[in-house]
Amino acid sequence: MPELVALHIADPPALWRELGFTLAGRDCDIGGVQHRLGADGVGVTRWEVAGLSAFKELATADATTSAKTKGVAHPNGVCALDHVVVTTPDLSRTVAAFEEASITLRRTREASATMTQAFFKLGAVVIEVVGNPTVADSGPATFWGLTFTVDDLDATAVLLGERLRPIKDAVQSGRRIATLDRAAGSSLPIAFMSAADRTPD
Repeated sequence: MPELVALHIADPPALWRELGFTLAGRDCDIGGVQHRLGADGVGVTRWEVAGLSAFKELATADATTSAKTKGVAHPNGVCALDHVVVTTPDLSRTVAAFEEASITLRRTREASATMTQAFFKLGAVVIEVVGNPTVADSGPATFWGLTFTVDDLDATAVLLGERLRPIKDAVQSGRRIATLDRAAGSSLPIAFMSAADRTPD
């Protein structure tokens, strides 16, 4: 089964250190997924997926590592990459591309009349593909944002202070979420979510 092993991200390493991530040079290991910072461009620029050398919908680099190294501690409490959000102008086309790459569609959710979410998994990481179910335009799918699981969302909020927007209930039952304010300086949307077995206080 294809497994996500790395993301290339345009944010500078210094910014992620300020946000409470532990880095080794430009690399940040989160639950075995390498986040390679300092890439040219904006946001997530490409990914590395073991077992997937090419993927027509998203910029894909040959996997140069494996998702086996885990256990790096981060002061902000991040313990895993929960999900990657991808937007597409043609939902049916992108879903078909995932399935052609042997990445199985797990479920869909109708978020609104103009937005459907399609969910896949690459190893332990959820890939959420978002698009309009009734409109299909040309153009590529793009990486949009990341959501991380944290051990203690309240502690994360204390560490990040005004850089984190208020905590609220997540769509996922029993979980809470808070998004990083864009003024914090990241080139992509980032959210922090409580663990799956945590219930709201």
